[in-house]
Amino acid sequence: MEYPRLETLRRVRRMVVKLGSSVLSGSKPRLDFSMLRRLSGDVAALKTQQRQVILVSSGAILAGREQLALGIRPMTTQLKQAAAAVGQSRLMRAWDEAFAREKITAAQVLLTREDLRQRRRYLNARNTLFTLLRLGVVPVINENDTVSTDEIKFGDNDMLSALVAGLCDADLLVLLTDRDGLYSADPRDNPGARLIARVSEGEALVLRGRPGPAGSGGMASKFKAAQLAAGTGISTVIANGFNEGILQRVLAGEEVGTLFIARASPLDKRRQWLAFAAHPRGQIHVDEGAREALAGKSKSLLPSGIKSVSKSFEAGDVVSLVSGGVEFARGLANYSSKELDKIKGLKTSQIEAALGYKPADEVVHRDNMAVLTR
Repeated sequence: MEYPRLETLRRVRRMVVKLGSSVLSGSKPRLDFSMLRRLSGDVAALKTQQRQVILVSSGAILAGREQLALGIRPMTTQLKQAAAAVGQSRLMRAWDEAFAREKITAAQVLLTREDLRQRRRYLNARNTLFTLLRLGVVPVINENDTVSTDEIKFGDNDMLSALVAGLCDADLLVLLTDRDGLYSADPRDNPGARLIARVSEGEALVLRGRPGPAGSGGMASKFKAAQLAAGTGISTVIANGFNEGILQRVLAGEEVGTLFIARASPLDKRRQWLAFAAHPRGQIHVDEGAREALAGKSKSLLPSGIKSVSKSFEAGDVVSLVSGGVEFARGLANYSSKELDKIKGLKTSQIEAALGYKPADEVVHRDNMAVLTR
């Protein structure tokens, strides 16, 4: 049956739009103010349709790089943070001026992963965004690059936008890039590459295992963000930000970009937080039987299905559950990595003999698990 793209997108009332530096720069080594003005005009048009829009905007490092006259993109963390400190106010001033032309108020919101990892701060951020939207303000969100380190950073604004979409109960996530969408192969290397119009939950798992469509760093992060957002019930579109009126065209149901179809039975709010905001400390690699039991039958993870563990983590930490090299779930571990090294592959009845104690039968209980893809 044809997926009702038009019907789905017409129902959108709240959306998150992520804008990468490549779009905001117009492929130049500086901010393209005409692009910001055009995009603010698109947002204004959506607001007249009673749609709420949240922007996740890159560009702080780009703006700082221009102001500091840095010839190349900064590579060290310290230099990136310095450029972000200089550029963030300039980026926000550019957005303020662009939205002022449309008689719209914009608000700056800077986030780090810690703001969403801790449940109380997660709820505070959520309440702030809802208040801004209720007042008719357009939130402009960016990662707080000035203070972010490797441990607390989101890694890219694609994942930040997916987190924000879950945080604010968005109906749609739009990732604007310099490509027309997700291709069957990298079109720069393969002239025969075709644009993939739609990706279902089952197709996402297959595509993720291929190096072609999601192989490049930029598209790989967008693919992961789109897959996670769709897994929590949020439809996602990857589209070309250089196309005139792209947001209106997406919401009109035109066949532009790549649509990731939202999961029919999305995760509940607690599992959404676990899937999106929690930062996995390590990985538990399971066999195919365990993956099927967890993802297909909503079972808990037992030690018998564990093949190995990666990285060091403690009991109570969030971990990734991996099968065949692909993460398919996240959960709270009842055992540390050291303990799991001793009991992996064992039956539940053998745990106490191996450790001298048994805190739980389950390594990860199904109530503390978020399945990302089935």
